Amino acid sequence: MNMRRAMPAVRGRLLLTLRLGEVPEHVPGLRAVIGYGTDKAEHIDGGVIDRLLRHHGGAFRVTRLHSARKRRVERPVPGARRFDDVEQISGVARVLRIEVRDPDAVPALLQALAEVPVVERVCADHLCHGPFAADGGGGDNPVDPHTVSDPLWARELIRLPEALAYEPGDPATVIGLADTGVALEHQELQARLRAGFDSVDLDPELVGGLTLVGDYRHRGEQPQDEVGHGTGCAGILAARGRDIPPGGAGACGLTPVRVLGAALGPGERRFGVGALDNIDAGMKRLIDLNVKVINMSFGTPESALATDAPRPHEEVIRYALARGVILVAASGNSGLEERYYPAAHEGVIAVGAVDRQRRPAGFSTRGGHVAVCAPGNGILTCGLHGYQAATGTSFAAPFAAAACALLASRAQRRAWPLDSDDARELLVESATPFGRAGVGGCGRGVLDAAAALRLLDRRIDRDIAAEAASADDDLEPVSEPRTAPVAA
Repeated sequence: MNMRRAMPAVRGRLLLTLRLGEVPEHVPGLRAVIGYGTDKAEHIDGGVIDRLLRHHGGAFRVTRLHSARKRRVERPVPGARRFDDVEQISGVARVLRIEVRDPDAVPALLQALAEVPVVERVCADHLCHGPFAADGGGGDNPVDPHTVSDPLWARELIRLPEALAYEPGDPATVIGLADTGVALEHQELQARLRAGFDSVDLDPELVGGLTLVGDYRHRGEQPQDEVGHGTGCAGILAARGRDIPPGGAGACGLTPVRVLGAALGPGERRFGVGALDNIDAGMKRLIDLNVKVINMSFGTPESALATDAPRPHEEVIRYALARGVILVAASGNSGLEERYYPAAHEGVIAVGAVDRQRRPAGFSTRGGHVAVCAPGNGILTCGLHGYQAATGTSFAAPFAAAACALLASRAQRRAWPLDSDDARELLVESATPFGRAGVGGCGRGVLDAAAALRLLDRRIDRDIAAEAASADDDLEPVSEPRTAPVAA
């Protein structure tokens, strides 16, 4: 029997998405409130929504979660009207972050608001725990890279060296890393990172007794890692190659965003924790910075959500796909057949983990939504202080994200469009078999970066040839000119 376990949430905070055309202009954006001291709004519609909020939750305050892609200087109109059609239709322009005085009333309030016709969806501001490291760590197990036997096995298993020789990557192709941040001064990452930011905004009194550490209150422009998980992912993507293998994304850029703060778990081990609104706000800003690929090594199990609850991250996933961003997510480390979000969203490339023998890892979450697997056991990469051997689907996903960045670079080099569905199809169709027969729920096979690039080239060549043949067929035959009769 699959028992549903309660998902922790930020007390007294909910996320409400209004239907198209229903967002009032007077509600300020969260960035304006935090950055410029704008007052939060104390009413929404002056009608049924306000009455329900006051009846169930007492006093409340509200902001728009996201800021418009266009800045005020580019489009000098009120913030709610600066959102473009893609922002409106995807839903990111219509998400409100609401704080109520009585947090115990939130369950009844959610049920009541869900019945209001102008409300598209409403949910508690759940807490997402990470990292997706199978050992529960991510930076706490430092290793000496010079003592690691066969440090190249993971790269060679998916033929990354051949892929990088075929396509070295393009600095204009940028990967967004939504995680616990990165160790900004790490010798492997210096001069390899683009400017990032921090979207974590947590109150220790509202997170269910978790012990938060480090910087958990102040959003800012320094995505400094305090867990080690994001740093491990960054090393797989973009390491300089001084004491560990170079990053799999080659010359592609990397923009880190800290969407998960740090909390203490058993044995004083740190893990990542972030509210849905922190994560989605960071994702929206990454997309607006024109990243091409986003790696998401975090997730919420479907079993932790109420049966009728909205799936997390819906609006921002739709927005990313509409902007042509390739989305890659870790499948999870439960070892069960189940769905974690964002990995299970349509359009997201869900990645499981395999060992050195190409066998699916016992901890890797399975399901029909999983696309492929990549190495995820004992991966040598950057740690919070030095280096680590990291295990988990969190560290398999960056290998797939790196391959997607190389595919995007190759497509750009050939002036050819590539979106998340295209990338997923290429990875799936070029995957190599698992190391044992009878594997189910782990995708088509093991990632093969070099084969995916060659498959892309073949498909581009095929499509160009088909277009040329179609153009030839559309040409009307030119008749011979007739000579006018000459008068006698």
